[in-house]
Amino acid sequence: MKTGIYGGTFNPPHIGHVYAARAAMKQLGLDRMLVIPTGQPPHKAMPAGSPEPRMRLEMVRLAFEKMDNTRVLDLEIIREGKSYTSETLEQIRQMYPDDELYLLMGTDMYCTLDQWYNAEKILSAAVPAVFERGENESMAIEHKSHVYRKHFAVQTRKIKADICPVSSSQIREELPRRLGTEYLQRPIYDYILKHRLYGVRPNFDHLRFAAYQMLDDRRTRHVAGCEQEAVRLALRWGEDVELAREAAILHDITKRCDAQEQLRLCEKYAIITDSVERREYKLLHAKTGAAVARDLFAVSDPVHDAIAWHTTGKPDMTLLEKIIYMADYIEPNRSFEGLKELRELAYENLDRAMILGLEMSMADMKARNIVPHANSAGALAYLKNLEV
Repeated sequence: MKTGIYGGTFNPPHIGHVYAARAAMKQLGLDRMLVIPTGQPPHKAMPAGSPEPRMRLEMVRLAFEKMDNTRVLDLEIIREGKSYTSETLEQIRQMYPDDELYLLMGTDMYCTLDQWYNAEKILSAAVPAVFERGENESMAIEHKSHVYRKHFAVQTRKIKADICPVSSSQIREELPRRLGTEYLQRPIYDYILKHRLYGVRPNFDHLRFAAYQMLDDRRTRHVAGCEQEAVRLALRWGEDVELAREAAILHDITKRCDAQEQLRLCEKYAIITDSVERREYKLLHAKTGAAVARDLFAVSDPVHDAIAWHTTGKPDMTLLEKIIYMADYIEPNRSFEGLKELRELAYENLDRAMILGLEMSMADMKARNIVPHANSAGALAYLKNLEV
């Protein structure tokens, strides 16, 4: 049996890692692949802000879960101290005593392999298999393979692979700028978002895809219109456009939930409800949506709060909260009496538009025998007091 050993920090694992592993499986004729995340690298410290080893292990499991004949091992994660390859190979030899082992690596690692701890032991235990990328790397590999043949009597195997033109370090730099998602499998990006790794800020295409999956077609059109309106209002009043866009995309993600589901989410996220919200359960989607947005998409506190108050409003609302409240009310798909005046006012005087919008909303609820929430009355009183 031929067994490939693919190690690395995988910080984070990306599609290039999976492409490389598949190329190695095919070109080397491997029967199985062992993917082994490094615990503590012996040659360098992990970058600041890196996830703990167990989190990297979980991401690697997600990355390779659909690759046939592949196992992700925690040998180096659970081992104390530095992760020496020679020790890992000893353990694998005990697991697979009759296998032919191939140690997969990039060119940089291959060219320094003879400087590793117990290098002779490594080269006697496994065949080095190096990923070759371009003519420059080919020349370096050829030179070093001659050295290894001469001094260690080992034959190198080369793997030609269309390696993804990005590194984990580049992805770490891009994630805080809402970029780099094209190099990550969706479960990996979801995991990074949920656990707020690498200073990630959610990518808008990802947010739309995820949010729209939670909505029906009519609500999707509304959310798209709300995003459009929120951006316009943010530009008009000097708010952060990205925060406005983020809140608008996510503001209705639990709108489809029925009363039982809303209450279950309230229990899950320890959301305190009052008698009005329990009776008019549709009000709860703002609070539950904010909690889910924070849990799944790592939204910031300002975005969380803008989602939480977009339905009832509250006294002393922030600019972002007002923008999301108003965008939800006047987005292009809306149609009701007085809308034209309200839209015009929203771009002339946002506070007066909020007053008018709250008055219209509360009047509509009373006409339908619905008791307006106390936060709406409080928001209206607060804004009117500002005008005195």
